[in-house]
Amino acid sequence: VNRHSQAPMPDSLRHQMRAKHHPARSVPCPWCHAHAHQPCRIPSRASQPAALHQQRMAAWAQTTAVCTTCQVAPGTPCHLDGRALADGAVHAARYTEADRTAA
Repeated sequence: VNRHSQAPMPDSLRHQMRAKHHPARSVPCPWCHAHAHQPCRIPSRASQPAALHQQRMAAWAQTTAVCTTCQVAPGTPCHLDGRALADGAVHAARYTEADRTAA
C-alpha cells in the first residue's frame, strides 16, 4: 500500500478551501476555456483578467440555480417567450439565486 497516495477531495471541502475565490470558478469558462477551479485568462495576452468572464458567471448560475423568472431547473437554459436567451445569458434573478445557493 502506498502511504503517499491521497484520497480525492470532496467538492464541498474543495470549495471551503478556496473560499477566497468566487464559486463560479467551480465550472469551466466557456469563453476562454479555463478549466474548473482555474482562473480565467486572456489568451491573446497570456494574462488573467481582474474578474471572471461574464459567460463563466452565467454558466455557473445556470448550473447551480433555479431561475425564478422563467421557472427552469438547474442546468436548463433561461428562455424568453420559448426561446433560449442569446449566448447562454441568464436572467438577473438567477444570479441572485445562485449567490444565495452558494452561501
